[in-house]
Amino acid sequence: MLAKTHIAGPVSTGTTDSGVYYEVHGAAGPPLFLGFPVTASPEAIPAFGGSRIAPRFLASLTDRYRVLVADYPSIGRSATVPVGEFTVDRVCDDLLGVADAAGFHQFAWWGGTFGAIAGLLLATRSDRVSALVSAGWPPLGGPYAAMLAGTRLNLSNPPEHARAILREPAQYAQWVTFYESLDGWPDQAEAVAGIQCPRMVVFGANAEADVGGIPLRPAATIRQHRAQLELQGWKVVEVPDHDSSLILDPETLTPIVRQFLDGLI
Repeated sequence: MLAKTHIAGPVSTGTTDSGVYYEVHGAAGPPLFLGFPVTASPEAIPAFGGSRIAPRFLASLTDRYRVLVADYPSIGRSATVPVGEFTVDRVCDDLLGVADAAGFHQFAWWGGTFGAIAGLLLATRSDRVSALVSAGWPPLGGPYAAMLAGTRLNLSNPPEHARAILREPAQYAQWVTFYESLDGWPDQAEAVAGIQCPRMVVFGANAEADVGGIPLRPAATIRQHRAQLELQGWKVVEVPDHDSSLILDPETLTPIVRQFLDGLI
């Protein structure tokens, strides 16, 4: 069950030099950066439950953690990143800039889908991630080539679920830029193997997804690599009777993640 913690509002707010709006909730405790799909302005993403999702996550975490949330990428009260600049380097720089502004030198990271990819990038490209939770995304065998091919197919007519988080359809091109900058990540397996912090991947047993009609098969991919992940030190949690929407289900997901994170303190 979720903790019945009352959320009075953010302890601090701000906007980074690159235009990313962020909030810090919880007055004390270990720093936790809660990434996409949770945002500082959840009403900006009605497709993800509007204003209901973020408060439910925060209510289950701020009793023990100082939680950082941000409007990223290019949503809510944040400035829009030019679509041609939305590269891996820009994403990492922007997110580390948010952490700097919030005073989070070291932090646990928890994200789903794009947020999970961002966490993997931060953990492989910096020494600032103290613990990593990848929700619904395969740390090994990630379908980045499929994401690039599918986003290119969708470019002229973004799907409705994607339009729901865009300020305008043309913004969808940011995903082509992003996955092009990941294209051929030749050292993906080597980079992930080098992550040293405590790490967990949690996913719904029935998780399926596609981009542009190209299947991604996140659950099957994680199962395929489970033995290798566990040898590398990952905690792998498969949640029965759940699909890809698990990443938006704090009532189910948070107790699992809390068991992992709380055990590190």
